[in-house]
Amino acid sequence: MTKPPAPKRYLPTSPFKAPPTPPPKQFALSDLVTHDMYGLGRVTGVEEGVAVLVDFGSTQQRILSPYTKMTKL
Repeated sequence: MTKPPAPKRYLPTSPFKAPPTPPPKQFALSDLVTHDMYGLGRVTGVEEGVAVLVDFGSTQQRILSPYTKMTKL
């Protein structure tokens, strides 16, 4: 089993431009979301910039930022 490559680090003094960082994902109450592991859910709570509480029907989960496995529908 191989590991995925580590992301490249860019030094502030580098003459090459670092790729732009994507804006952080924002979620609001009652947003429909899908999660890679838990499936379809609805946002029931928001801790600004830290985590969101999502009701997936059979379970409630606190998903921490940066929400890489979760997308808004």
